[in-house]
Amino acid sequence: MATNIPTPALTRPRPQRSDGEQSRERLLHSALALFAEQGYAKTSTREIAEAAGTNLAAISYYFGDKAGLYRAAYTEPMPCAPIDQIDRFGDKTLSLSDTLRGMYSSFLTPLRQGDTARLCMKLQMREMLEPTGLWEHEITHQIKPMHDAMLAVLCRHIGLKQADDDLRRLAICIAALGVHLQIAGDVIDVLAPSLLGSETAHDLWLERLTMYAMAMIDADIQRRAETPTRRTKKK
Repeated sequence: MATNIPTPALTRPRPQRSDGEQSRERLLHSALALFAEQGYAKTSTREIAEAAGTNLAAISYYFGDKAGLYRAAYTEPMPCAPIDQIDRFGDKTLSLSDTLRGMYSSFLTPLRQGDTARLCMKLQMREMLEPTGLWEHEITHQIKPMHDAMLAVLCRHIGLKQADDDLRRLAICIAALGVHLQIAGDVIDVLAPSLLGSETAHDLWLERLTMYAMAMIDADIQRRAETPTRRTKKK
């Protein structure tokens, strides 16, 4: 049975004390590790407090309750600001390649966090299997708006008045390049360990992902230009 965690819009975090930042961070990191490994239902607040070397009252003070701590562990460690990405997509002064580079940067930035990024990915996978409502909220309020914003960028570049199914496929494939890099770190480490793990490697990925996406877009533009000709020949 799915556990229902209130979405961020429905809750208010308690104010933090400047002298308690380290305690809060320890709780957040311990919660991330335990929730990712065991899930929400099987992880107790007492277990988290013990792992963080603090007391139960600290969880109540900083996060309100277990649900608030879970929500913070799910959303805070990843340096992601979806609204910034949406604003970038809407900036008509940016070139298409610069817009794509900004999007892929948001996928690559978490990878620079190493083990924390992997725990975040593991927790997200667990959230999909044992939903609390946060994954659904993320799809509706973050992923879909970003997808729609990317469609708008592609429409402007290709010259379409509105997105069609082929453009939606293209947008999903463009995003998939970055998504796969995030969720398949363990696989990449086995297949080609030199491809991740350094600043240089991440910078090179940023350039390559942008290049691959531009090639996909150019291929779709060419396909659209050739399709009417092919149909004419068949008649």
